[in-house]
Amino acid sequence: MTITLRLKKQERESKIVCGNGVFEREFPRLIKSYPQAFVFTDENVDALYGDVIRSLAPDVPVYAMKAGEENKQPHTLIALLQKMAEAGLHRKACLFAVGGGVVGDIGGLAAALYMRGIDCVQVPTTLLSQVDSSVGGKTAVDLDCYKNVVGAFHQPTAVLVDGTFLRTLPRREIACGLGEIIKHGALNGELFDRLYQNKERLFDLSFLDEIVPLNIRHKANVVEADERETGLRKSLNLGHTTGHAVELVDGKLSHGEYVLVGMRYEMRLAKTRVPCDEEYLNRLDELILYVLEKGQMPSVKEGIAYAKLDKKNEENGTIVVTAPTKRGEYALLHLPFAEYESELLRLEEAFSC
Repeated sequence: MTITLRLKKQERESKIVCGNGVFEREFPRLIKSYPQAFVFTDENVDALYGDVIRSLAPDVPVYAMKAGEENKQPHTLIALLQKMAEAGLHRKACLFAVGGGVVGDIGGLAAALYMRGIDCVQVPTTLLSQVDSSVGGKTAVDLDCYKNVVGAFHQPTAVLVDGTFLRTLPRREIACGLGEIIKHGALNGELFDRLYQNKERLFDLSFLDEIVPLNIRHKANVVEADERETGLRKSLNLGHTTGHAVELVDGKLSHGEYVLVGMRYEMRLAKTRVPCDEEYLNRLDELILYVLEKGQMPSVKEGIAYAKLDKKNEENGTIVVTAPTKRGEYALLHLPFAEYESELLRLEEAFSC
């Protein structure tokens, strides 16, 4: 399946090709379409797929960063840019980012910065990056504990989404991707129905082969309508305000699992503030609990303060939360920090009962 993401403001298109085997079929063709190419990956992906990458592109330089979210920092970005310069890349070159979300974010940002912008092809190798970070052109690095504050919008010319990469992922990485998949389901009624009807198959790779393109289509539709996150694209922040804050201090779960934790809190914030469909939210919570293992509700007490650092907040410090309300619907909640803090502490106590 090929999904075309049309970007009206930039007058360009981004081709997203989905399916098992698309990497070995499309990667060599795309490499040959550029006068120069450069592959960026991490040490984990290099260990698993480095030989395949080099056999498909034998004359292309490959640079592997140290794996891990903790390396999504400016020093890694600068090291990549130095390697690109040492390789003599010019403006018509293309960077191929082969890896998970960290590789995609850093690689995309490097492509945006190098010579004021060169082409980038994203090859996401994790479920999370396939359904989320590789699509939409958001690129960034963290600045110490401040997440994604150094970044740029830089749309890839192509994204290769190959389900065969998922065969080497541990269960925790699948759970991580399911966090974003369920988030999309909370925003898309048809996708939610499909997930809920197949909730016992969520970790089934054959089911993921079916559901991943539907997730990508949903996100592509949102990005087409709001590339720069001035309106509809804010819906994709669902679960992230609280999830990010807890993730910064807890660090025991995956990013997608923290999104699910954030959703559990934030849907309950919505219940007391805006009209909600109680039955729908209960079903959504049931779906979330098919992914979160028993006991995976970390304390929010230490992380609440970090919600103040969220870049989605208003200038007066008001916390902005995207919360699910009804099938396919969401609301933006604007809460004074003191109210947000007291509510989360109350909810934490209720969860522990």
